[in-house]
Amino acid sequence: MTQRSILHLTTKRSWEEALPIGNYTISTGNKTLAEVGFIHCSFPDQLEEVAGFVFAQCIEELVILHLDIKSLVENGVVVRVEDGGNGQNYPHIYGPIPCELVDAVSSAFMNSEGKLIIDGQV
Repeated sequence: MTQRSILHLTTKRSWEEALPIGNYTISTGNKTLAEVGFIHCSFPDQLEEVAGFVFAQCIEELVILHLDIKSLVENGVVVRVEDGGNGQNYPHIYGPIPCELVDAVSSAFMNSEGKLIIDGQV
């Protein structure tokens, strides 16, 4: 893995529900880690495409979880970069994400044209 920074886009509600528990376990959309087997992530240059695919019609507030692969791995979290079935490789996290390993959280939303708008850090 040459890139260190990965991102996970989720609803603000899902992130806030994870904070008191200490672990984030949503794979993508409304699917859980238990249902899918891993948590979908993206590299920074893939985020907009992923947002359009997963959250195009979403009216909820979103957040972007900023993660460091090295930090995750050093804390026993398994990260694999795998074929997404569309000719691109995506980072997948096999296990819950400890909330304290999230480096930053940015607020975001989908505009009326289905584009991801990033507001800034929460």
